[in-house]
Formats: sequence, C-alpha cells, structure tokens
Amino acid sequence: MSLSSGRIGWGALAAAASVAAFLLLFFVLPVARVFVAAFVEADGAWTLGHFAAFLDQGLMRESFFNSLWVALASTAVAAAIAVPLAYFTVRFEFRGALLIQTLGVLPLVMPPFVGAVALQLIFGRSGSVNLLLARWGIQLPLMEGLWGVVFVESIHYFPFILMNLTVALRQIDGSLEEAAQNLGCRGWRLFRRVVFPLALPGFMAGASLVFVKVFDDLGTPLVMGQTNMLAPQAYLRITQVGLEDPLGYVISVLMIAFSVAAMALSALALRGRDVASVQKGGSQLQRRRLTGLGAVAVWGWIVVLLLVTLAPHLGLLLLSLAQVWSFAPLPDAWTLQHYARVFEDSGAMISNTLLYCGVAAGLDVVLGVTLAYLLLRTRLPGRQALDGMATASLAVPGIVLAIGYLRLFKGVSLPGSDVLFTSTWVLIMLAYAVRRLPYASRACIAALQALHRNLEESAESLGATPWRTLRRIVVPLMAGGILAGYVTSFITAAVELSATMLLVSSESQAPMSYGIYLYMQSVAGRGPGAALGVIAIVVVALGTWASHHFVERTERRFAPREERA
Repeated sequence: MSLSSGRIGWGALAAAASVAAFLLLFFVLPVARVFVAAFVEADGAWTLGHFAAFLDQGLMRESFFNSLWVALASTAVAAAIAVPLAYFTVRFEFRGALLIQTLGVLPLVMPPFVGAVALQLIFGRSGSVNLLLARWGIQLPLMEGLWGVVFVESIHYFPFILMNLTVALRQIDGSLEEAAQNLGCRGWRLFRRVVFPLALPGFMAGASLVFVKVFDDLGTPLVMGQTNMLAPQAYLRITQVGLEDPLGYVISVLMIAFSVAAMALSALALRGRDVASVQKGGSQLQRRRLTGLGAVAVWGWIVVLLLVTLAPHLGLLLLSLAQVWSFAPLPDAWTLQHYARVFEDSGAMISNTLLYCGVAAGLDVVLGVTLAYLLLRTRLPGRQALDGMATASLAVPGIVLAIGYLRLFKGVSLPGSDVLFTSTWVLIMLAYAVRRLPYASRACIAALQALHRNLEESAESLGATPWRTLRRIVVPLMAGGILAGYVTSFITAAVELSATMLLVSSESQAPMSYGIYLYMQSVAGRGPGAALGVIAIVVVALGTWASHHFVERTERRFAPREERA
C-alpha cells in the first residue's frame, strides 16, 4: 500500500514498531528504572522515605537550592545579555549587525566546563583582568563560588535566548509598532508594552532551554569545585556510594521534574496569548539608523559584551600555546608541544569521538527520517505519541539517562560472550543517539514538510513502489535537512560530558570530552587539555559551517529557476 497516500501498510507498521522498540528499550525503560528506584524500598515496597531522607540531609537541601538559584540567576543574566543584543541588531540598522549576531552564537561551540578553565585564567582572582586592575586596587570577583558558575553558564548559554528572540523580533508585524508610535508610545515604553510582549514566545523558548541546560549541567560545577549542586551530587552518590544508593535516584527524579516543569511553565505562560507576526500584506519591524551618541553608546556596549563572551575562546587558545602562564596577564613563553602531546597520547580519544558520534548521528538521521515520514505521510494511530516520546529526551539529563543504563543493563552480557554490556562503548553511543534524536528528527521533519507530495504521487503513478519512491525521490530531496540533522547531532554529541563520565569504563574508551575533563584536573594537564579543546571547537565549527553550506547549496539546487536567479 502507498504510504504517501496516507494509508497504513506493513512497511509503516514495521517502521513504527522499530522506532518504538528503540525508544522503549533505550529511553523509556532506563528512565522508568530510575523512577522506580526512587520510590521503591529494597524489599519492593513503595515508599516516599527516600525523598524524606533527601530532605533530612542539609547537604541535599543546600544542593537543591543552589542548583535552582544558579539556574534562575544564569537565565536572568543570559537574558540581560541576549535581549539588548537581539533588540539592537534587529531593531536598528548599522554595519556589522550580522557579524555581531554570528559572533554572539560562538559560545555554543565550546563546552561550558572547558570555558570555565579559560575564564578562570582571564577573570579569576589571579587572572589577566584582575592582575591589570590590581594597579588601581580593583578586584572583580566574577569567578568566586556559585557566582562563578552563574557567570560561566550565562556566557555560554545566552545564545539560546539570542537566536530565538532574534527570530521572534523579525516576525513581528511592523504595523503594530507604527500604530503604537502614532498613539505616543516610544522608547522604553514601546519596547516594554509592545515589542517585547509580541516577541515573548521566542524569549520564553530560549529562557526555558537555558534554565534546563544550567540546572542539569555536571561538568562546569565539577571543574569549578562546586559539588554542592544536584548534578554533581548525583554523580558522586552513584560513583562513590554505589549504584544502589537511593538518594542518587531521588536527585535524578528531581532533575527530570524541574526540566519538565520549566518547559511546561514556558508553554503555560504563552497559552491564550494573541501573538501577531508578519502576515501577507503586513510589514517588517521598522529599522532605525543609529547616529551620534546613541550609536557610540550601543557600539561601546556591544564591543564590551563581545569581548567578554569571546574571552573563553581567546583564553583557551592562549592556554593551548602557553609554555608558562602563571600570575601574569599573558603567557611568559610559547610552545606547540601541547598539540604534539595531544596527537601522540590522545589520538585514540579523537578516533573514539569520531566513531561514537558518527554512529550515533547516523542512527539519529535514520530514526529522524522514519519519524518524519510516519508523522507527515501516514495516518498511523499513535504517530504523534511516538514523536512526543522521541522529543521527551530533551527533558532528561545525560547523567540521569546514564544512571538508568547502568541500572537497567547491570549484569547483562553481550549475546554469545561474557563481556558486560555496561563495559562497552555501545552504551555511550546509544546515550548520544537518544539525547540528540530530537535535533535530527526536527531537521528531518522540517525538510519533509517543505517537500510537496505531488512528486511522490507522480512517481507512484509511474509504477514506483513506496520504498523506491522514498529511496530515489524523498530522501535525496531531504538531503539538506538530513545533513543538518546529522551534523547537529554529531557536534552536540562531541561535547557531551555528563553521560560520558558515568558510562566510560576505561580510558581506552574515552572520547575527547572526557579526555579534556581528565586533562583539566591537573595544572600540568591544562595545556594539553586546552589543545584538545581547541581541536574539538575546530571540529564543531567546521561541521557547522559545512552543514550550513551544504543546506544552502541544496536549497538553491532545488529552488525554482527564478529564485536561483
């Protein structure tokens, strides 16, 4: 039967069953085991005693409130950075706006725990900035305690708000702003009462994502020595106390609950709002030219902001080339030995990263194409639930999924061998695939939505089977979206640390993210760690550029002739 006609055939059923089996085994069941362990006693009886024990411990209560405070504070600071940057670059017309927006996204290519080390060298108590300011008796405590975690997290995650808010601002119908201006609404009042409320969906989408990312982050607090937070405590409970420790599972449940709550509150806050965007016959948000003191002030603020946000990249590059850098604004001597050491000692880490992330991204695009086709080209009952199940992995922290894997597959051996499943790299790859599946599936769904069904119907009318149509017509035309999903999955998996730290059973299995973390644990290893971090960033940046380049070329190739012209 034809899938493109919306009828349900055996192929659709088999595809749906395969996706459901994968998600059930490697996502639903591991998470379910975490929840069961948090609510069940050793004898199998249901209880809330584990949560009571959690509340009875001062360290646990402190960790909970610290994580909540850091996530909220980081979201607020990220908003303070992103909102003016998005508004000025979209609302005003001046040279360099596109470059500024591009540079503003760069922090995303660096893992925050790597940036924490670089920022410590620049803004720490003995960092470059404070050493220079010491001449005037000024000390900036930007990297002290939990405020240091907030500083690092907000610098690295504000692009989520920037990107979503920029898109939302560009979609506002300019006639609404003109109407408000005609009624005397200008300046700050115009932004507060008209522009920002209309762009609120983009802001809320970005802010909720920042909250979830910060609340669940493991690597940054560990690198900065702040273990009194939920994610580090979950890691320490499982690795030091043991896999049977109930408090580790209680923490995991709380982390999932707050991630889901953040996304739900974001959706609830927008429910019932009438958000107006550019429609046919409407106009874009009017852009004004910056002149005089206003232009100087905005440019000065933007330059300072970009210097701060790009500081991690500069610090990491300097550290990777520094032979000696101690109590000085800049390194005292330079070397390339750190890169030589990395390629000599850590070649396996690089190859492991390529293997794990490559296989995971490949699996994601196969599942993503399947989900997209089931969702948009069939009437299969439950297809929406299947897509929702795949998307739900965004709310599950990597460390929680890893804990679920260790509990679910404990004592399970590979078929036909005595090798434990938990001691192989396969679990690492599967964790990467599950966590990044939403990125690949969204890209594939968007690509298939842009593909008109007439092409498939024409192929079938000429005698092509549904499988042949899918293979020869649909997939090639979706190539841009598929590649975008693959690259996004690959580069985000390459910097995954939380799941990796629990699932790596030996250093021979370690990917680059774990290797960077190990290097950064000692002063002597920070140079090679920085060199490995630079390599990881280059890989991510090249992958991102290649993805965008291929997508644009593909879109031009299949665009109408007049659009190509």
